[in-house]
Amino acid sequence: MPTGSPVIKVSDAELDDLRTRLRATRWPAPWPVDGWEAGTDSTELGRLVTYWASGYDWRTHEAAINALPSHFADLDGTPVHYLRYDGEHPDALPIVLTHGWPSTFLELTSLAERLATPSRYGGRTEDAFTVIVPSLPGFAFSPQRPTLSGAEQTHELWHRLMHDHLGFRHYAAHGGDLGAGITSRLAEAHPEAVVGIHLLAAAAPAAHDPAGLTPEEDAYLASVAAWQAQEGGYMHQQNTRPLTLAPALTDSPAGLLAWIMEKYRAWSDCGGDLSTRFSDDFLLTQTSLYWFTGTISTSFRPYYEYAHHLTRRVHRVDVPTALALFPADLSQPPRSWAERTYNLTRYTHMPHGGHFAAHEEPGLLAHDITEFFRDHRSPLPPVPRPAT
Repeated sequence: MPTGSPVIKVSDAELDDLRTRLRATRWPAPWPVDGWEAGTDSTELGRLVTYWASGYDWRTHEAAINALPSHFADLDGTPVHYLRYDGEHPDALPIVLTHGWPSTFLELTSLAERLATPSRYGGRTEDAFTVIVPSLPGFAFSPQRPTLSGAEQTHELWHRLMHDHLGFRHYAAHGGDLGAGITSRLAEAHPEAVVGIHLLAAAAPAAHDPAGLTPEEDAYLASVAAWQAQEGGYMHQQNTRPLTLAPALTDSPAGLLAWIMEKYRAWSDCGGDLSTRFSDDFLLTQTSLYWFTGTISTSFRPYYEYAHHLTRRVHRVDVPTALALFPADLSQPPRSWAERTYNLTRYTHMPHGGHFAAHEEPGLLAHDITEFFRDHRSPLPPVPRPAT
């Protein structure tokens, strides 16, 4: 795709179809429950569906998406969409930021801008990064990988993007959720190139002796089990029978929104009120990206592949690692637990924020990333210009 070309151009017919479907939503019979007690609140969902059908201006957000610094890499026939923000300093450290689910590249733009141009946010020019934000395979503008078994795994695609396509001999990496696993595998596989990683979640150790756990680790594992029992239904479905769920969410925009918005509420530091962290337009733009690209089904693949042992497990990451824990995120692993897998050199409990930290608290996150990598910047080669 030539630089400057739009990455998305929704036809009037597609917009009309979306609005027709929203207005014709077949609503389920109400239950005698309050609010979010049994899942997505029907009143809040109905309000957003009405706004999506009649008030939300997709064209404004489409133009904003198309104005982002998008590029495509062809990695031997595998297309990967990515944003590139060149750092304001000539020796800016390259960094790849990896999103999770149900996120998209769009969630990382505020963080990317702060890292690339810190002087605009009260920081030092010499702390700048050149920031690469790829779309995961099967999300938004990156097509899914062609096969389940034998296909190149995402962390290897990322290394080829950063090292081979963009020409970075050394680079940093950050990720949360699915992106934390990809970032961990990237560092484990390519320690010669990855100078360090910054994570929002830690991979569990490949093996451990339950008798050797600390009381803090025991309590952590109990909290994980409780969370999975209470909140993990989506994961079990996406792990085991994603293609049973996919047609409903691909056919019904109201259903798609219900599936996504419940996660933004449950996993964020919003205190039960979505509007304190996410605008209506943000939630609907994220959902619209899934809708217009038809990628909710393919976004389930990382769950299915991991559950079916098609994804490489993390064993030991020896590059310097930072772990930042936001209080409303899904889990809070103790330092000793993370140290079983990582060469952990920075461990931070954040004062507020949740699972979507890059959007909820981009300033806090940018500061922690900057502080961690300040000791891992040299010697580095000059950052090349974008590949054509």
